[in-house]
Amino acid sequence: MSKIKVAIFGAAGYAGEELLRILTRHRQCEIVAITSRKNAGQPISTVFPRFTNSGLTFVMPDAASLKGKCDAAILALPHGLATEFAIPLLEQGIKVFDISADFRLKSPEKYKEYYGEEHPAKALLAKAVYGLPERYREQIAKADLVACPGCYPTSSILPTAPLLAAGLVSTKNIAVVSSSGVTGAGRKVDLAYIFPECNESVKAYKVFGHRHLPEIEQEMAAAAKVDDMAINFIPHLVPTNRGINSTILLDAMPGCTMEKIGEVYEKAYGNEQFIRVLPAGRTSDTKYVTMTNTCEIGYNLDPHTNKVILTSCIDNLTKGASGQAVQCMNIRFGIDEAEGLI
Repeated sequence: MSKIKVAIFGAAGYAGEELLRILTRHRQCEIVAITSRKNAGQPISTVFPRFTNSGLTFVMPDAASLKGKCDAAILALPHGLATEFAIPLLEQGIKVFDISADFRLKSPEKYKEYYGEEHPAKALLAKAVYGLPERYREQIAKADLVACPGCYPTSSILPTAPLLAAGLVSTKNIAVVSSSGVTGAGRKVDLAYIFPECNESVKAYKVFGHRHLPEIEQEMAAAAKVDDMAINFIPHLVPTNRGINSTILLDAMPGCTMEKIGEVYEKAYGNEQFIRVLPAGRTSDTKYVTMTNTCEIGYNLDPHTNKVILTSCIDNLTKGASGQAVQCMNIRFGIDEAEGLI
């Protein structure tokens, strides 16, 4: 099999850097283009010295120039901008893996509500496959457009979906409290994210109405087979570079036990190489997942409050973005799902 020819759009950001880290060691991929408006014409070493020997140079983003030269494009672009390139790339038969939020939501009304504008390509929403391999592997294997999940949603959906599907927990009164490293905000100059502002500081932000909320609710509702859900999602910024820790509180349904939770997880994830379910009673820790494509899940049942307490940790740049995109790409092209990721 010839190598998959891949273009990275938005390669100068944190997600772009992570894609480069993964794909430069991917034995079945060839990077044919890396784009950056700001750095076009500059060798990659001007932004990321670690990749000096790759021989890559940033170019202006141009879908037309890739015709006949590319099999897959991974879009690490801001929301709204990704659609601009996804449409012409798809028209050329190039498979698109979008890390932005442009195609994650099935409802254009929800997109407008949370992103403040009309969706630029509503017809594509129905064609996009949600890129969470552990839930949609068969659909991803046939998809031309994959909407890679957000980092917070990945850490929230993976631990809850099996329990919701099994009816062990209620769809009501769900609270997700997540903490993310600073790279989750993107590679930009912003006062709120510079070192003196973040160091020695932990704070909640956007305690209601966060843009990832409808994505989490959409996928939890799909798992529970209900029309819609309303949850509390409270994100926090913590002074680390990478990693997300989500603590999730759910009401246990009658008959829910630690043993049954463990059985459900074994059935759902026992054969998944990128999901690590901890022994009953333990809690997950970001230090064991950073720089990996692994989601670590812990579970507890509090008899005092009848709450199932889940903890979930991922690396926001790997399983929460670039690593998951590569995992989806591997599935789509029928190669080892773990290639480049372990």
